[in-house]
Amino acid sequence: MMAKGEIASLLLLTMTVPGLALAAETGGTPAGAAALDEVVVTAARVSESVREVSADVLVIGPEEIAASPTRNVGELLADKGLGSVSRYPGELISLDLRGFKTAPYGNDLKAHVLVLQNGRRAGTGNLAKIMTANVERIEVIRGPGAVQYGSAAMGGVINVITRRGEGRPSAALSGTIGSFGYDEGGMRAGGEQAGFDFSGSFSRATMDDYDTGAGDRFDNTGYDHIDHYSLNAGYSFLERHRLGAIFTRYYGDEIGSPGYLSSNDLDNSKDSANHSLDFIYDGASLDQVYAWQLRYFTGTDEDTWFDPTASNASGWDDGIPYGNKTDISGAQAQASMELDTVRLTGGLDWLDYESTSSADPAETDSENYAAFLLAKAKFMEERLIVDGGLRYDAFDLEVVEPAGRSEDDTNVAASAGLVYLLSDSLKLRAHYGEAFIMPGADELAADFLSDFGVHYVGNPALDPESSRTYEAGVNYEQAGLSAGLGYFFTRYRDKIESVARGSVQTWENVGKAEISGFEGELAWDLGARYGWSFELRPYVNLTCLDRFEDLDSNEDLKYVSDWNAAYGISASDYQGFTARLNFAYTGEQTIEDWEIGAFPAPVRSHGGFTVATLSISQKILDFQERGSFTLSGEATNLFDTDYAYVKGYPMPGRMLFVTLTYTY
Repeated sequence: MMAKGEIASLLLLTMTVPGLALAAETGGTPAGAAALDEVVVTAARVSESVREVSADVLVIGPEEIAASPTRNVGELLADKGLGSVSRYPGELISLDLRGFKTAPYGNDLKAHVLVLQNGRRAGTGNLAKIMTANVERIEVIRGPGAVQYGSAAMGGVINVITRRGEGRPSAALSGTIGSFGYDEGGMRAGGEQAGFDFSGSFSRATMDDYDTGAGDRFDNTGYDHIDHYSLNAGYSFLERHRLGAIFTRYYGDEIGSPGYLSSNDLDNSKDSANHSLDFIYDGASLDQVYAWQLRYFTGTDEDTWFDPTASNASGWDDGIPYGNKTDISGAQAQASMELDTVRLTGGLDWLDYESTSSADPAETDSENYAAFLLAKAKFMEERLIVDGGLRYDAFDLEVVEPAGRSEDDTNVAASAGLVYLLSDSLKLRAHYGEAFIMPGADELAADFLSDFGVHYVGNPALDPESSRTYEAGVNYEQAGLSAGLGYFFTRYRDKIESVARGSVQTWENVGKAEISGFEGELAWDLGARYGWSFELRPYVNLTCLDRFEDLDSNEDLKYVSDWNAAYGISASDYQGFTARLNFAYTGEQTIEDWEIGAFPAPVRSHGGFTVATLSISQKILDFQERGSFTLSGEATNLFDTDYAYVKGYPMPGRMLFVTLTYTY
């Protein structure tokens, strides 16, 4: 039964729904409908217009992020129809792009989709750890990004870019209450003065256990608190030079770890953390022909689980906490030169990952040195644009404990692209890209006995997992209409898997697959098209895989949805009112059903559901120079759908939120 606060929230949302006929979020462009003149940085590691990028680019801008009721990047991208989502209770979200997923735990050199923060590795693939409060925009490159960023960027690159302070200093305080005891308080501040700029945020949220869409109470799904800090500060001097620092921290305390609903654990929990610190120097010549950047960063990603024996029927666990920890250090140096119609960008990357895990007795150290060169040239009055790149990676991989063995490996990756601008509104593009996943240190160099007596032996003859992707597409933008359609084909081989050889457990290259499909998007600002005084923007974004086959077994790949889509309408009256109604569809996928406890697990079909989200915001008081108040109402899972991204872990039923924000 709803509490009084939930009923009031629902009434607020219901009374405001007719306003959808009067507006879309101000200036926002739905993900997948990036404007051709929008500037992005992910595809080339320097600023460039979307019209010049041969890869598939999606941009989620600040207005859309602000209008979304989601609190972290995982929830935000789950609403975009980009690919399959794996989401569990316990603040754990990974995302699939083109049949490949982010790695929610451990060393992200082993991921298949790479997550960046401000152009460097985030150190985690758990998108629930990256909050949106101080995010300027999110750029998504669907397809390989290995030439720019190295190992892991096979299915795509997700670059989360922090706000930079600008304009007169301002601040905002906000408070949110919601269903299932959700309570959040936060503050933001930012601005620029006398060469100094800053943008920062802090928030703390708590939540109780939730009910599913079927009305079942899912115990141990809440958390004591989740804190998030973010600060981007810098000093600009001599016109085109800036020294900056970026600090982020995520910390979740006593996050419930409930297991399957059918065997609900009542007291398991985890503490989860991710923090990082960047120091950056950006410079450019006065004529802007030359530009350069130096960066050093360090951080830690950590998860610790607690499994009290009181709730274990077998009593086998000794109650000692266990977990994963990765310490990350890295540096980047790059320079670019742009002369008329030619641009060259080159640089060096260095990474060091020190990883430990209670589930694996090996303590590993992975060091990566890389050099890259990216080039772009324009012909035919800048209508024809050709780009390409080459990257060399060298890896020193060591099992520090208990065996002390080390191995090294190398990889070369290339890319090439072509853009032809038929007009200022119509763009044709084609792209070829290679990608790789480097073997882990234990996979190459292990030689130890586990606590269970298993002898693990690394295989120094392992090849990196590799892929080659070919794609082509068309993009159009005019009079408020933005549309795109693309097709891709990926050949993947040398999958690394653990195999038993008698009493020895080792690793081998065992698999190959082919994945292909269509990606499309359409957004139309009807207000701009017909000259209205308000904005009304219907949109759709979809992904359809027509082939995702394991070539060894001739069967479809598991845990990959055939269809994913997001569609809806957004609105704004340009005077403080915004609204957005979004539907996210997750298609069917083939899974192994481990919930029933059988071995081998039976293969089943799962998925095929749609989840709706409604958000509405209205400025209610404006005191001009003394600030303003904005009231927001949000409903996630609007129609109380009973659904689960992962079988056995149903998501919350309808959740209602009310937020009051004071901005000065």
